[in-house]
Amino acid sequence: MELFSGFLSALGLSGAAGLNAYIPLFLVGVLANLGLVSLDQPFDLLGSTWTLLVIFLVGLADFIGDKIPGVDHVLHLVTGWIGAAAGAVLFASQAGVADVSPALAGVLGLIVAGGVQAGRAAVRPAATTLTAGVGNPAVSTAEDALSLGLSVLALTIPALAALGLVGLLWWGWRMFTRWRAWRRSAAPMV
Repeated sequence: MELFSGFLSALGLSGAAGLNAYIPLFLVGVLANLGLVSLDQPFDLLGSTWTLLVIFLVGLADFIGDKIPGVDHVLHLVTGWIGAAAGAVLFASQAGVADVSPALAGVLGLIVAGGVQAGRAAVRPAATTLTAGVGNPAVSTAEDALSLGLSVLALTIPALAALGLVGLLWWGWRMFTRWRAWRRSAAPMV
């Protein structure tokens, strides 16, 4: 059962990283620093004070920048790979519980976080288009809240985090297909 729970926790954390890379990294790092979560080497580095300080400062800059229309778009273009990389690290850090090779765990985390990141990138233009960018801060705040909630669930109730991740992916797909249909119907006929 611990094997399955570790796998679900890894899924939830890597999915949360696809929404906001810094929230699950910081949360896992703080818990490791407090001794509430044990991480194998080299992932125990997440719990060091200096690593936590860097994650916090970069995460704070990303948090603020993602609320500013225009700046958020540039941030997504420049730092889009960070969410996938964080997902790989988080999956691998949790997969030690599940006896999955670190390389396979990293690839799985990269796929999960990258998939969520891609979904986020597909849904974001809809918010920008429909609100002329004014709604982007609200969407960004919702992404941050979902990342935090998914991270907490992944560490406390992993099965619920995995279900939440599936629900989030389904909702993102629905939003994207609705936006695409709306865009097609609003396009002028030539």
